[in-house]
Amino acid sequence: MQFFKRVLSRDANGGSRTNEFPQRRLRVLLVDENKTARAVIARRLSHRNYDVALADSGFAALSTLVTRPVDIVLIDMDLTILSAIATMQKIRAANVAGTACFVMIAGQHQSTVDVLDAGADDHIVKPFDFDVLDARLRHLCHRAEQIGALSRYNAELDARIARRAVELGETREELREMQADRARLVSSIQALHDKIERLQSAQT
Repeated sequence: MQFFKRVLSRDANGGSRTNEFPQRRLRVLLVDENKTARAVIARRLSHRNYDVALADSGFAALSTLVTRPVDIVLIDMDLTILSAIATMQKIRAANVAGTACFVMIAGQHQSTVDVLDAGADDHIVKPFDFDVLDARLRHLCHRAEQIGALSRYNAELDARIARRAVELGETREELREMQADRARLVSSIQALHDKIERLQSAQT
């Protein structure tokens, strides 16, 4: 397994230069059986502020994801040992990719509709421009982060509603108990009043 991680260059005084890529560093798993293509894509993405892990098959990708979280799974559609779509489906079924986005690298002859219908979040057709690929990957991750933030907010809101419902339930129970106590007190007062009236009547 190979990993590509961009190292910051040093200035004349030995300090790190300012990062020319201010965006958050994204983690990518590239799944491609072609060794040359893997190296080229990994190197180009690394220069664009990505940490890239490589897998030469769908099975290798599954093993990698068990211990290495990623933001994006980039899969070449020409996989033969385990097809690209089967790779994506197995990864999702194994629940080892978390909220990672799946992007397919398709050839000119491969159907965009089939790729998206299979559940991919996006695709790019070879040959592609790396600036376009970079823009698509970052857009996907930004959207996934927004959806994740919204999901967390909804979960927190649901939890608050549930707690409030419990509190209201407890308040209603306390109110019922107070009403019952009041009813018993009124009954006792009425009984005492009736007893007093009977005693007064007997004395007269």
